[in-house]
Amino acid sequence: MKTLIIFNRNPYDGTDVTWNGLRLVDKLLDIGVEVRIFLMNDSVDMARDAAKPPEGFFDLGKMLKDLIAKGIPVKVCGTCKVRCGIHKGEPYFEGAQEAKMTELAEWVKEADKVITF
Repeated sequence: MKTLIIFNRNPYDGTDVTWNGLRLVDKLLDIGVEVRIFLMNDSVDMARDAAKPPEGFFDLGKMLKDLIAKGIPVKVCGTCKVRCGIHKGEPYFEGAQEAKMTELAEWVKEADKVITF
């Protein structure tokens, strides 16, 4: 089974939504589900070393890097790189592949399930 997780929110928006999404990815891996992650809108900050967690928050960038190290493909919207997030224009860290909407469309087509956060 292929599951696509799409993140849209600012990773440090004062909620646990993004943190819970990343935790879900890790648990899906544990039960053998093939997972892909696509970041768009303000969630692109999660793939930037410039984004640091506020005091009391989990380091979501580190969690994402750990998932990449486990083999999870992560694509990040190229248009959003210059338009979205607190750190507009900052590069994405290694392992997070810049992508276009056509690549997201392909991933949606190939997925058995699509979940958004």
